[in-house]
Amino acid sequence: MNEHKGPLLLSAKDIVVRFNLRGQELTAIRGASLNVYQGETVAIVGESGSGKSVFTKTFIGMLDQNGRVEAGQLLFHGEDMVRYDSEAQWLKVRGKKIAMVFQDPMTSLNPVRVVGEQIAEVIMWHFQKSHEEARQETIDLLRRVGIDEPERRYRQYPGEFSGGMRQRVVIAAAIACRPEILICDEPTTALDVTVQAQVLNLIKELQREMGMSVVFITHDLGVVANVADWVAVMYAGKIIEYGEAEEVFHQAQHPYTQALLRSLPQLGVKGQDLYAIQGTPPSLFKEIQGDAFAPRNPDAMKIDFLEEPPAFPVSPTHWAKTWLLSPEAEEYRLGLKRRDEQRKAAQSPAPPFDYAQAEPLLSVRNLSVHFKLGSSRVKAVDGVSFDIYRGETLSLVGESGSGKTTIGRAIMSIYSGNVEGEISFKGQKINQKLSKKDRGRLHMEMQMIFQDPMASLNDRAKVDYIISEGLYNYRLFENEQDRIAKVEKMLEEVGLTSDFMTRFPHEFSGGQRQRIGIARSLIMNPDFVVADEPISALDVSIRAQVINLLNRMKKERELTYLFIAHDLSAVRFISDRIAVIYRGRLVELAACEELFARPLHPYTKALLSAAPYPDPALEKNKTILTYHPSREEDNKNRQWIEAYPFHFVYATEQEIEAYRDESK
Repeated sequence: MNEHKGPLLLSAKDIVVRFNLRGQELTAIRGASLNVYQGETVAIVGESGSGKSVFTKTFIGMLDQNGRVEAGQLLFHGEDMVRYDSEAQWLKVRGKKIAMVFQDPMTSLNPVRVVGEQIAEVIMWHFQKSHEEARQETIDLLRRVGIDEPERRYRQYPGEFSGGMRQRVVIAAAIACRPEILICDEPTTALDVTVQAQVLNLIKELQREMGMSVVFITHDLGVVANVADWVAVMYAGKIIEYGEAEEVFHQAQHPYTQALLRSLPQLGVKGQDLYAIQGTPPSLFKEIQGDAFAPRNPDAMKIDFLEEPPAFPVSPTHWAKTWLLSPEAEEYRLGLKRRDEQRKAAQSPAPPFDYAQAEPLLSVRNLSVHFKLGSSRVKAVDGVSFDIYRGETLSLVGESGSGKTTIGRAIMSIYSGNVEGEISFKGQKINQKLSKKDRGRLHMEMQMIFQDPMASLNDRAKVDYIISEGLYNYRLFENEQDRIAKVEKMLEEVGLTSDFMTRFPHEFSGGQRQRIGIARSLIMNPDFVVADEPISALDVSIRAQVINLLNRMKKERELTYLFIAHDLSAVRFISDRIAVIYRGRLVELAACEELFARPLHPYTKALLSAAPYPDPALEKNKTILTYHPSREEDNKNRQWIEAYPFHFVYATEQEIEAYRDESK
C-alpha cells in the first residue's frame, strides 16, 4: 500500500507536551510526529506511560489543566490547532470533527442518566435538532452499533448494560456527529475475545460506511494486526518506528519493537521462558540522552547511550529510529540476527504433562453455585465436575459472567451457603464444616492470586506487612529476624528487592503490584494456587515477566494451578489442560494442544476463532465464528462424554457423532 487511500486530514509535527507536577516539569511527549489520512487506520502501540493517550488528547484539546503543548504544529485541514486559545474553538472540532472513544466506558457515561439521553444531547448540541429528532437518530445509532431492542435500551441506565454493550454505546455517542477522525483509546482492553472481535468488526464497518479515519491506541499487538493499515510504535514520548502493518510485524527494526513482538505468548516456545523486557521506562522528569530504550536493551551499542538516533529509512513506507540501521552498524546488526536465529532453532518445547503417572490433587463433583438477586435465584455455576492433577496447570476459559471466577472462589471457600456438590482436596471433602485446625491447614496449602492487585492489597499497609500477613496469622516464623529473612527471600524469588519492604502499593507499577500479590500467596508455601486473571490488565512485556514467574514457581515449588483467564494466547502457553465454560456449564475439556488442534464444541470453535493473532495477513482474512446456543430444554439429553481419549465434551450422542465426522 505505498499510496495512501485519501487526502491528509491531520498532521502532528514535532509535538512537545509538558506537565507541571508537584513543582517538577515532566516532558510527556518529546517531539512526536504522525500523519492521519482519510479512510485509514493508524495504530499507536507501546507500554503504559509511553505517551499514547497524552499524544492523541492533544488532537482534541483535552490535556489536563497542568499540561500544555509547548512546541510543534497540529494541522487539521491545514489549520494549526496548537494556536487555539479558547474552548469555543476546540468545541468546533471536538466531537464534531474528531471524536474519542475512551478505555473505560463506565467513566465516559453518566451512571444516573439513561443511555439514550446521553447520546441525544450530543446530537441536539451539535446539530440544533429537536429532542424528538435526536431521539429517533439515537435509536438508529444504537441499532447500527448492534444493540437489540434500541427503543427499550434507550431508557435504560449504563449499569444495566454489559461491558461490551457499554462500549458500543460509547462508540454510538462518538459517531453521532459523523466525525472525520475517530480516536479509540484501548477500547477493547477489558473485553472478552468474542466481544472484542465484535467491537473491532463494528469499528471497521462504521469506518467503511462513513469514510472515517481511525487512530487506534492499544498495547495488544493481536488487535493491531486486526485493525491497522499503519503502525506507529511509541516509547518514552517519541514515535520510534513507523510503517505499514505488515512491515512492522514481519520486519521490525527497532530493538523495542522487536522486544514487544518477542514477548508475545503466541511466538513463544512452550516450556521455555518468554522473552521479557527488563527494567522500567526512563523518568520523563529528566532529560534523556541517546536512545531512550538503551538502558533496557542488552544489545545496546555505546552510541545508543550518547546520541539520539535519527529516523533511518527501511523502505519508502517504513522507518525506525535506531543506530542499528546506520551503515556503520550493519555487521553488528547481522551478527545479532544470526545469534537470534540460532537461539530460536535451539529451543524445543517441553514434553506434555504425563497423566499416566499423575494423581488428582483437587476433585470437583457436580458443583453448583447460586445467588439471590432480589426475589429471583440465579445459577452462576451448574453441575460442574473436573479433577486437577498434582503438578499440572488447568485453565478455565470463557467469557465474562460464564462462572470462571465463581468456581475459583467456591474452591477457596469464599462462598459457603450457596454452594452445592462436592469439592475434595487431597482426598478430604472441604466444602463442609471443618475443624479450626483443618481449615487453618487448608488456608496454608491453598492460596489465591487475585485479578486486580490494587483492590486486593491493603493500600494503607507497607509491603513488609502485606507479604507477612499469612506468616503472622499462622505464626510461621521463629522470630522477627526469621520473618524478615523469609519476606526478603520471597521478594527476591518474584524479582523484587528488599528495598520494596518499606513502600506502599500505590508506589508500584501494575506488574510490580501483581508480583507483590504473588509473593503474598506463595510465602505460605502452598501446594495449590487459584490464579484469577493475574495478567489481564498488564502490558505485553510485564505480562511475559509474570507468566515466566508463575511457570518458574511451578517448577521450583512443585505447584498446581487453576489458571482463570480470557487471554487464549497466554492460556495456550501456560496450560497443560483447558476447560471451556459457557453460562455456568463446562462444555469442553482437553489437553491444551489437542483442544487447539481439534476443538469440538461450537462455542470452543467460536472462542478460538475470535482470538487475535499478531499477523496482519492472518487477522485480516480470518473468519470469526458465532455461537448460537441451543434451547435450555435440549440440555436434558446432553451429558459429559469422552469423545476422544482424555477429550471431554458436553453433548448428545448424535452431536458427538457429528463432531467426530467434522474433525476427521
